[in-house]
Amino acid sequence: MDREKLIKSIMKDLDCTREDAEEVAEMEIKAKGIKRYEKAEETKPRKPRERKVDETKKELIEYLEKALEMIVNVDNVKNESEISFAFKNELFTLKLIKHRPPK
Repeated sequence: MDREKLIKSIMKDLDCTREDAEEVAEMEIKAKGIKRYEKAEETKPRKPRERKVDETKKELIEYLEKALEMIVNVDNVKNESEISFAFKNELFTLKLIKHRPPK
């Protein structure tokens, strides 16, 4: 749409003076040149993160599992971090957390 047609349509739609319509038309023309930074419709597929097995935690969990089996029935061992078991008809979970060394 050329500038004159744009000005006439603005004057008709907004019911304003020619000077106001020219100003609005200028802003619209300049706005068309602005880049739009929009989010992409499709996201890139991400590779699943490979988690390293912590051998120390795994060894500790095995020791704890053997010790608990003497007392209760161990239900579930999750990775090398959690042990689930039942004691006196109640469910418990032990979670082993390895802290980072202090700086």
